[in-house]
Amino acid sequence: MTGHGIAEIPDAGAFLARLTRLDRTLTVRLRSTRPGRTALWARLPWGVLVTREVAGPGPGDATVSADALLAALAAGSDELPSRRDADWRWPMPPAGVRAIESVAVAELNRLAAAAAGTLREVTSGGLAGRSVGQRAVRDALLDHVALVVTPPEGEPVSVPQRLVQAVSRMGFLGPADMDGPGARVCTAGRWVGLSAPYGVAWLLPVQELTVMPIGGHPKG
Repeated sequence: MTGHGIAEIPDAGAFLARLTRLDRTLTVRLRSTRPGRTALWARLPWGVLVTREVAGPGPGDATVSADALLAALAAGSDELPSRRDADWRWPMPPAGVRAIESVAVAELNRLAAAAAGTLREVTSGGLAGRSVGQRAVRDALLDHVALVVTPPEGEPVSVPQRLVQAVSRMGFLGPADMDGPGARVCTAGRWVGLSAPYGVAWLLPVQELTVMPIGGHPKG
């Protein structure tokens, strides 16, 4: 059986633990990158791709259950769980990442906390005295543009709350009181990303998505 090839067990385990707390059915894609490094990829329930690079040659390119891989790492096993390559159905950002602007981690933490507070307030007390479903409020908040950055050349780049919540919920921002590098707003083709100290979140704006037969779906 093929090994998972992950050497940086604590970091990979932290990534997988965050995923499984969000949804135990999620899959994770392992892709070998530069020599001795592997990128872990997953798609969060609100449509954002997240990735973290860890040490280890990896299995090349394989998709497995995040829950099963976490269990294997916790047990000290070197084996790769049963492959689920057909379950990965999403395109991935192209090469050629362009950094647009840096954003302080404290600001992203503030934006994430404010959205969470609004969700709690509206779902418990309603909006203008009217009852509102939690899912409707959540979706509206996720689609809200949290910040806009303008590159020296080109159009402004909108960063929706979906990306802010992704880097926050996945622990990519690090401890709230950590003094360190900020996050960067990036683009890659038509994708928008937030590159935080401990991982990257990517989103392809909905208006850019196209419907196509499953047989011709790009897999990155």
